[in-house]
Amino acid sequence: MITLRGLTKRYGGTTAVDGMTLDITEGRVTGFLGPNGAGKSTTMRMILGLDHPTEGQALINGKPYSSLRHPVREVGALLDAKALHPGRSARAHLRAMARSNGIPVRRVDEVLEEVGLATVAHRRAGAFSLGMHQRLGVAGALLGDPRVLIFDEPVNGLDPDGVLWVRELVRSLATEGRTVFLSSHLMSEMQLTADHLVVIGRGRLLADAPIAHVLASGAPARVRVRCPRPDEIHALADELLSYDGTQVAWSSPDELVVMGRTVEEVGDLAHERGVRLHGLSEETASLEQAYRELTSDAVEYGTHGRAPGAPEAASGGHEAASGPHGRASGTSRRGPGTSHTAPRIPARKGREGRTDVDHRH
Repeated sequence: MITLRGLTKRYGGTTAVDGMTLDITEGRVTGFLGPNGAGKSTTMRMILGLDHPTEGQALINGKPYSSLRHPVREVGALLDAKALHPGRSARAHLRAMARSNGIPVRRVDEVLEEVGLATVAHRRAGAFSLGMHQRLGVAGALLGDPRVLIFDEPVNGLDPDGVLWVRELVRSLATEGRTVFLSSHLMSEMQLTADHLVVIGRGRLLADAPIAHVLASGAPARVRVRCPRPDEIHALADELLSYDGTQVAWSSPDELVVMGRTVEEVGDLAHERGVRLHGLSEETASLEQAYRELTSDAVEYGTHGRAPGAPEAASGGHEAASGPHGRASGTSRRGPGTSHTAPRIPARKGREGRTDVDHRH
């Protein structure tokens, strides 16, 4: 287990990590996310005793790293895969680590086999590709068979098979009851790998929650509707926009994206109105969307604003933007005094009762 209590690091007038308090527990993969310059690497370095906190403390199984008697046996880490002597072979590099930490030398060949480097163990590490360096770094982290593992961007430079291998490896380590703390900028991979997420921005903790809660805090689910008949899909858009809390955007002349309604509600409405559909599917928020919302005010380096050409949704109860055929998708075609029987669409549930992400500023 990794414990952070009020962990703070300042460099002159710059605060790199600001009062971070959290527990990284065993038995799960904890993903570590944040924009460039957010303080992720500094946090990991303080956990491993490479940087000293200005305030607070970082503990591994209740002790500072510097007080661990056999640190490589208790915590394995991959921070910089190229931080090794380039003239040594992969086997010689790991043997030096093993001998200096009281680890049986036979363990070297075991981890080389586990990371897929057994056939090139005699080659100098300086001639390795980035992906091979990453595998050697993982071997070093596993060498002491530790209960705590810290990986900083372990999939950088790996091919798709290597990325899958890292995912399966870290999940198997967590299943064994180990503590796994993993950083990455690959949101799609993190969504497949992590059980729990820690998100920071400008050195401050923004979220510390199960990944399902982080995803729930992002953009609401959307329903994608495809219909081959222009009049029918426009009528469906008009109908949807007549209900509060519903938004509609056109993704193509024959496809709508609906927000604020479930896929069942949209499907039932289309059926009641006799609209023939060629497609009806629900799209839940991605980790990338949720992450961008969490860190929108904490990006140190980057651009802001809506991407060029991104569609703007029309909202129910307001004048809608024109659809792909020039007619305003939210303009009702019913004349004055025309009666309207509302379909059986329940009012959209509010946010009450939902477990939100733990936002700490």
